[in-house]
Amino acid sequence: MNKSKAFIVAALALGVTSGVKAQQPAAPQLPQSPNMTFFVTGAGTGKGADLGGLEGADQHCQQLAQRHGAGGKTWRAYLSTQAADAKPAVNARDRIGNGPWQNFKGELVAQNVDELHSDSNKLSMNTSLTERGQIVPGVGFAPNRHDVLTGSTPEGRALPAGEDRTCRNWTSSTQGAAMVGHIDRKGSRDDAASRSWNSSHPSRGPDGGCSQNDLRSTGGDGLFYCFAAQ
Repeated sequence: MNKSKAFIVAALALGVTSGVKAQQPAAPQLPQSPNMTFFVTGAGTGKGADLGGLEGADQHCQQLAQRHGAGGKTWRAYLSTQAADAKPAVNARDRIGNGPWQNFKGELVAQNVDELHSDSNKLSMNTSLTERGQIVPGVGFAPNRHDVLTGSTPEGRALPAGEDRTCRNWTSSTQGAAMVGHIDRKGSRDDAASRSWNSSHPSRGPDGGCSQNDLRSTGGDGLFYCFAAQ
């Protein structure tokens, strides 16, 4: 093959390659909600209740919000910690600002902290949406993922020290237990605990109570609430 033919073949090959690249569809944009100030994490960190402590959980909230256009706010995980190692307890209600808070669709879930922890809040399976605006499957779905990590009392405060209810302050994926709420506000019984969005029952399981498998075994997936502190 002489030089001129070689040049033509090379040019044609380049054109075909460029054409293929040009025809490739652009990656779809993630759904955006810049005014969102509340969501449930669509996925946990993957290490059960080991969230890297409060700092790691907050970072997870911030990253998820950033992907969906709401990263300009300061996000906090709704999690309490128990007093340990000379460090005081932290109340989830004290971490999340003053409100009001709205979900991905712009629906108001609570005006302020007091309303959030009262019977007047608007939290339910249809309003406690993920950062993508999706419903978290609860009772009646397979799998059921309605357990949400909080480590809190119904009032949003830390539980007493001694009996672990925060999987060692969100650093354990083996031994311990985490107090969870029900995102869909439903359970096996029709009582106050089953209907609680933030304080239903402790986790448990064969791995010690805090692993991803343990959380899934009782109807969870290591999910937690995120609020914009405003």
